[in-house]
Amino acid sequence: MKIAVAVDHGGYGLKKQVLQWLSAAGHEALDLGTDSPESVDYPDFAVRLAQVVANGECEHGILVCGTGIGMSITANRVAGVRAALCTDPYMARMSRAHNDANVLCMGERVVGPGLARAIVEAFLEQPFEGGRHARRVEKIMALDREDRE
Repeated sequence: MKIAVAVDHGGYGLKKQVLQWLSAAGHEALDLGTDSPESVDYPDFAVRLAQVVANGECEHGILVCGTGIGMSITANRVAGVRAALCTDPYMARMSRAHNDANVLCMGERVVGPGLARAIVEAFLEQPFEGGRHARRVEKIMALDREDRE
């Protein structure tokens, strides 16, 4: 699976670990920055990743900032992206199973490395259940189409 990863300065400390976990699990990771702990604007990185996921270049994305909130708000502005802010593995599994989330957002200041790894694993291992959930996801995607008209 090809997975894009982007962080701002608030998520920089977790980025290297996320990239290592993805590699160890056999995934191809696309590192979209940032490349230092210097202050940057999270929307720049969230949009870049969201566009890569929306255009199909990567199947999933992982965004990390201090809380995950700014990244998730920004990523969800891009048509075709369903970004989920997750603080535990259950939320990550449900975001995939019921919402077909394609971008995982986390806050480095909210979750530590051990919990973050469990969240990433749960997100990537859980398939979308479809069924009644597909109808609901289609309603979300219809909003993207309406916005473009």
